[in-house]
Amino acid sequence: CSRSQEKLDKAARNMAEAAANPKAGLEQVETRVLDFTEETAVESFFSGLEEKSVDALVVTALGPAAHGPFLSQPTEDFRRMMENKFFGPLFCAKHGARVLKDGGGIVFVSGILSQRPGKNCSALSGANGAIEGLTRALALELGPRLRVNCLSPGFVDTERFDRMDPQRKDVMLQSVAASVPLKSVGDPDQIGDALLFLATHSYTTGVVLNCDGGHHVRQYAVPNAVFSQCKDQGIVLDL
Repeated sequence: CSRSQEKLDKAARNMAEAAANPKAGLEQVETRVLDFTEETAVESFFSGLEEKSVDALVVTALGPAAHGPFLSQPTEDFRRMMENKFFGPLFCAKHGARVLKDGGGIVFVSGILSQRPGKNCSALSGANGAIEGLTRALALELGPRLRVNCLSPGFVDTERFDRMDPQRKDVMLQSVAASVPLKSVGDPDQIGDALLFLATHSYTTGVVLNCDGGHHVRQYAVPNAVFSQCKDQGIVLDL
């Protein structure tokens, strides 16, 4: 499910191409346009599914991530972030639990900013922390029938950054890669592997898993050649 049919079509094609028989794979992928911040729409969607018929529920949607100085940032930015990052996943878990098989898993997604906050990112930091708290609470309340976990990714090279100026994007990703222990940013396949683990591992629940190349222990204070390059080119990075 997604709010964008274009994104759904692209995801369906990608999953089909990964299948042994792409044509048959595409026929097995079912998509649905759904705004998960609308509780009535979420409830209606899950009411159409058979009870205990689904292996796992993975909620990755986010929406635009608003940034800005805390004292001047509109309160509406914070409300919108909570709708997308907290209430949307909450609605999915609340109305989707019924359709999950015994032993099934729910997986949310937070982000590194809950542990390593940055300037102008208070809305996203707070929302990430909220969904991580919900993860632990639901793991306790919905167990032992269901498992509930959360993935906390770091910087991942996805279409999220495609709207950026290419030069600024390249320098930003190089900067992040140079500052983390594994010296690279993530790719979607790595995130997919982590989500699959959390969704299927039968003895893992209540976990917030960092999949970030070591971003949560990265060293901010040590300068490197890439940051010097940013300065020389007049590129300002809010990392």
